[in-house]
Amino acid sequence: MRWPQDAETWPLTRYSRQVLCRPHRWHVQEAGSGGTILLVHGAGGATQSWRGVFPLLMQTHRVVAIDLPGQGLSALGARQRCGLDAMAEDLSALLVAEDLRPDVIVGHSAGAAIALRMALSTPVPVIGINPALMNFDGVAGWLFPIMAKVLALNPLSASIFTATSSRRTVKRLLAGTGSILDPEGEALYHRLTTDRAHVDATLTMMSQWSLDGLLARLGRITSPVRFLVGQNDRAVLPASVRKAASRLPDCEITEWEGLGHLMHEEAPERVADWIRAQV
Repeated sequence: MRWPQDAETWPLTRYSRQVLCRPHRWHVQEAGSGGTILLVHGAGGATQSWRGVFPLLMQTHRVVAIDLPGQGLSALGARQRCGLDAMAEDLSALLVAEDLRPDVIVGHSAGAAIALRMALSTPVPVIGINPALMNFDGVAGWLFPIMAKVLALNPLSASIFTATSSRRTVKRLLAGTGSILDPEGEALYHRLTTDRAHVDATLTMMSQWSLDGLLARLGRITSPVRFLVGQNDRAVLPASVRKAASRLPDCEITEWEGLGHLMHEEAPERVADWIRAQV
């Protein structure tokens, strides 16, 4: 997506700024005062996924939301730095450059993995919303990464995906997460899936993604970790979250019925209240 053109019709950009912290140009949203909460979206999302939660949290806290490199309104500066370790390092560097010291990092899906990886280097409490913390099993464990790499290396992949994305396709993809979004939410995801740079960065992230190092060191994370799970999540199975939680020294899980992978977009008031109760 383009800055500032696309920012004019993007949620909450009155709180936005662009920050050059090499190698990327980051889109950062910041508002409120008090303890600092950092929000990290998942793969393929952007700050729009926090559009309901952000304004509620800013009433009592300083809230910072970022777009991951190349996704949303952030610009990717180095294609080789889209893996878990590199993203965690680059986001940590951004926090230092901006003098931001989060009291808690809230990550959704893959964003929770990034938050936990950051906590390995610099202890900080972590909240994971439907955290994606398990590798694929069986054949998918080696086939999916290979497919992602092939797609990312093909310069036409993003163009083909964006050209074939329709509102009906997006609605079907969202339904596959177990969540039901309002028309605004669906429209925003349609904008993302029709943006070539965003899709390309997401494919690149998927091609470089590996949880092996993090999973092997979960037992070293001493910070408090709290997971919020939607039992209707079809993208990240709740059982996989329970398994990961059992390997963390200080982890508690809260599970809610009737909500899916995008539960923070389905029930922002309830999720915001729960986050506040944890910090």
